[in-house]
Amino acid sequence: MQRRKFAASAAMSIALAAMFATSWPAIAQEAKTPYSTMAPVDQYLIEDRSAEIALARSAAPESISRDAEVLVLERHGYETAIQGKNGFVCIVERSWTAPIDDPNFWNPKLRGPICFNAAAARSYLPRTIKKTDLILAGRTKAQMIEAVTAAIDKKELPAMEPGAMCYMLSKQGYLSDRDGHWHPHLMFFVSQADPAAWGADLPGSPIIAVNDSWERLTTFMVPVQEWSDGTADH
Repeated sequence: MQRRKFAASAAMSIALAAMFATSWPAIAQEAKTPYSTMAPVDQYLIEDRSAEIALARSAAPESISRDAEVLVLERHGYETAIQGKNGFVCIVERSWTAPIDDPNFWNPKLRGPICFNAAAARSYLPRTIKKTDLILAGRTKAQMIEAVTAAIDKKELPAMEPGAMCYMLSKQGYLSDRDGHWHPHLMFFVSQADPAAWGADLPGSPIIAVNDSWERLTTFMVPVQEWSDGTADH
């Protein structure tokens, strides 16, 4: 179970919340990690726009991603590269959407292909965009946390909508130095839920719960058997 939770935390490094409760002392200890500060912005960018589009679409089966909106990361934030038709939005998240106490928070190698359904695109994706805009504007991690928390308190960032979920089924993703692309999985976003109500983290349960106290967000991860290209996870 401990190994499973560590791997789950690696998967969440791109997508969302911390495996453990956020702690401000962890921020002060950043210098002890391999990635203690932000790298030059160019290291987080993907030079080939078409390659980033393809990577973003690899997050979900082609039947979903072919009609999804696709965002790509530019120097000042995410921009729409492909207009969508089905309500899904696919992007490649970068390291600063990791848990704030994750040692990969500034890792420029991280690439997290993720495809949100319409509910998550309306309620979860704005948090990723907000974090990205703040970081690329030169804000520190602490300043980013403060700004996002304030936006949640003021309801400038919405609570999670019922049914908000995403696909992370890409074999091309890189979610941590230890686990690479980890396993294909689905994620469900809920505003501060009780994991027990989902039967999460119990022996034999396929559901992994992650509580992020500072964002007042609970994420449920469900590993699946196949990657987006239909091949089996081994």
